[in-house]
Amino acid sequence: MKDAGTRRSSLLGWLGFTMALTGGCNCGQVRYRLALEVLPGTYACHCHQCQRWSGSAFSQSAFIPEDSIAISGPVVCFEREIGAAGAIQTQRVCGACHSRIYNTTTTRPGVAAIRAGTLDRSDEVECVAHIFTAYRQGWFAIPEGVASWPEGPSAEGFQALIRGERPKPS
Repeated sequence: MKDAGTRRSSLLGWLGFTMALTGGCNCGQVRYRLALEVLPGTYACHCHQCQRWSGSAFSQSAFIPEDSIAISGPVVCFEREIGAAGAIQTQRVCGACHSRIYNTTTTRPGVAAIRAGTLDRSDEVECVAHIFTAYRQGWFAIPEGVASWPEGPSAEGFQALIRGERPKPS
């Protein structure tokens, strides 16, 4: 059964209205708007790094074009080296509450990984893939029919995630 918010979104879409894709940090000082037509599909990363970053079993993000983000507020950027090849990851966090908003990396120029929980409509996003499942918590079961990879996604799966498509289960 759909809740009232989902019914409202469906009705507005049927009438030809689009719902703004907006979000922000925990304290509200950082806000953003996405120049996208629909909510992107998300993926859950189960690597140990994401578990530590999120303080949970995984982090949930969506790949979106970096130039689709219009952000305001006290954003702090910091860089760190990741992986053996020396890639640089740039994190964007709220300067006040330190909520992670999104990150980019030199390995995928022009693509941002926005944190699904920062979207105002986060209750409407769909998790279409799970990556680095070799490190997942034992109690968490990957839903049947959802794409997953023990490490990073295949080249085809990664491209599907970036294009916002539903990758094929591995």
